[in-house]
Amino acid sequence: MSKINEKQQLVDKIIEAIQDTKGEDIQILDLSHIENSVADTFIVCSGNSNTQVSAIAGNIEKKVRNELHDRPWHVEGTESSLWVLVDYISVVVHIFQRHTREYYDIESLWGDAKVTKVES
Repeated sequence: MSKINEKQQLVDKIIEAIQDTKGEDIQILDLSHIENSVADTFIVCSGNSNTQVSAIAGNIEKKVRNELHDRPWHVEGTESSLWVLVDYISVVVHIFQRHTREYYDIESLWGDAKVTKVES
């Protein structure tokens, strides 16, 4: 299977996992055309509590592991669950509590990215 198909499958599975756990305001940022970007794709979403943020992250890991047999390279932020980062190298997922997402506003930091809003 091509790298592009693999990455699209990963993105689709992550979106599905976020939606399963009622994640909100899902956006896909395509960074592939930005020089020196840390990943090809960022997926950003919000949860309403640390419990929900934690559940979203856990569901992403479980669904990707069980269905695509892939594990994240790195996960951080699970202690406080204000902002959990799940890193699959080419695809990085940012799961925020709403107020934390507004504060850091990473979408505007990557203003050159092509943004796709996922309808819930």
